[in-house]
Amino acid sequence: MFKLLYNKSFRREVIAIKKTFSILTLGCKVNQYESEAVAEMFNKKGYLNLDYEIENSDIFIVNTCTVTNLSDRKSRQAIRKVKRNNPDAIVAVMGCYSQVAPEKVEKIDGVDIIIGTTERDKIVELVENFEKENKQVNIVRSLKYDHEFQKIHTKHTDGMTRAYMKVQDGCNRFCSYCIIPYARGPIRSRTIEDAVEEAKKLTENGYKEIILTGIHVGSYGYDLGKKRLIDLIEAIAEVDKVKRIRLSSIEQGIISEEFLERAMKTGKLCDHFHLSLQSGSDEILKKMNRKYTCDEFYEKTELIRKYMPDAGLTTDVIVGFPEEKEENFKESLEFIKKVKFSKIHIFKYSKRAGTPAAEIKDQVDGNIKIERAEKLAEVNEQLMKDFKKENFGKIKSLLVEEEIEKGKFLGYTTNYIRCLVESEKDIKNQILDVEIKDEIDSEIAKAIIV
Repeated sequence: MFKLLYNKSFRREVIAIKKTFSILTLGCKVNQYESEAVAEMFNKKGYLNLDYEIENSDIFIVNTCTVTNLSDRKSRQAIRKVKRNNPDAIVAVMGCYSQVAPEKVEKIDGVDIIIGTTERDKIVELVENFEKENKQVNIVRSLKYDHEFQKIHTKHTDGMTRAYMKVQDGCNRFCSYCIIPYARGPIRSRTIEDAVEEAKKLTENGYKEIILTGIHVGSYGYDLGKKRLIDLIEAIAEVDKVKRIRLSSIEQGIISEEFLERAMKTGKLCDHFHLSLQSGSDEILKKMNRKYTCDEFYEKTELIRKYMPDAGLTTDVIVGFPEEKEENFKESLEFIKKVKFSKIHIFKYSKRAGTPAAEIKDQVDGNIKIERAEKLAEVNEQLMKDFKKENFGKIKSLLVEEEIEKGKFLGYTTNYIRCLVESEKDIKNQILDVEIKDEIDSEIAKAIIV
C-alpha cells in the first residue's frame, strides 16, 4: 500500500505502510500520556501516525473527557466530527466519557469500538478484529473491583524536553463535584521498578525532566503496602540521566517534614508544587468534601517554603460552587492572597450529572460566577507579577525547551517561571543557570544566561 502523506513534521512523502491512524485527545495530561502510549502500540504494529487536522486516516481514536457536562458534550461533538470528516475510518472511542456513558457512545452513528479507561492495551487487536468482523464492539466494564495498574508505556511524549510519566490511576476521595472516581475507579499505583524502567527509556530519548502524573498522584503507593510517593521520587532520582523531577497536581496532605527532607536530598525534585485548593473558605471546602481546612493547607505551604524558599505554588480554584455566598468568596480571595500563589487556574463551577453537588438546590447564578471569576483573575494577574518580581536578580536553573525565533529561546525554571533567553548558539534541551531580570508579560520573564 502506497500513499502520499503528511507526516508529523508536515513533510509530504510517499511511503509504503500498513495503515494509518490518528488520535484526538481531550482533557488532562493523563489522557495525553495514554494517547501517546496507544500511538506507540500502533507504531509497533507498522501503522503510521497522521496529524488528524491534515490527512484522513484509516483508523481514528478519540480519547474522551467527562470532567464536566460541557466535557461530555465536547466529547460527543468530537466523535461526530471525526466520523463526518473520516467517513470510511474505523472509529474507536476510549477514555473517561466512554467509561461513564458507554451506552450513549454506542448510539453515536459511526462508532465501531468502545473502550473505557482500562484495557487500552487491546486496542490494536480490537481494530484488527473489527476489520474482519465489521461488528461494533463494547468492552467497557465496571471498575469497582479494579485494583491493578494497567501497564502501558511510552518512550516519547508531546514535549521535546519534559516527559510526562503516568504513575498512578484512580481516586478514592469522592469530592462532591467530581465524577472522576466513577470514571477512573479506585487508586492503583505503578510499581517503582516499572516506573524506573520507563524513566531510563525516556532519558535515552533525550528527555531531561520527568513529570510524574496521575489522577491522584498523592495517593501513590497506598495500594502497594508501605511504598509512598517519596519512595518513587527517590528511585527515579537514582537514574543518572534524569536531571529534574516535577510533580503534577498533588494534595497538600502528602507534604511533611520527612517528605521534604528526603526530597531535598535527591537534589532533583523541582521547587514547584501544584496544590489543589478549590476554595479558600472552610464552609465551602466542607460542602465540597475536601478533607482539610484552610489553616491546615496554609501550614503545608509554609512548610514547603521553609525547605524551598523560592518555590512556585500553583493551584486550582472553583468559583460559584453551590451555596457559595459572597462572604465565602471574599474569604477565599483573602486566603489566596495570604498564601501568595504563583499562579491560579480558575474554574467556574459546572454541574456534573451524577455528583452530589449537582443535586444542591441553591446553585449560583451564571452571571455571578463570571463576575467572581473575573475578580479572581485580577488577583491572579497581580500574584503572577509579584512572584516573578520576587525572583528578579536570582540565579535559577532553566531547562530550555524551544526556539521561538532566531536566537530567542523559551524554557522553565525549576520553580516554574517561563523565561525568555537569547543566545547565538542552539541551546535547546540544555539546562542552564540564568539570572531573572525583568517581566516581559504576565506569563514570561526575561532572563540572561550566567
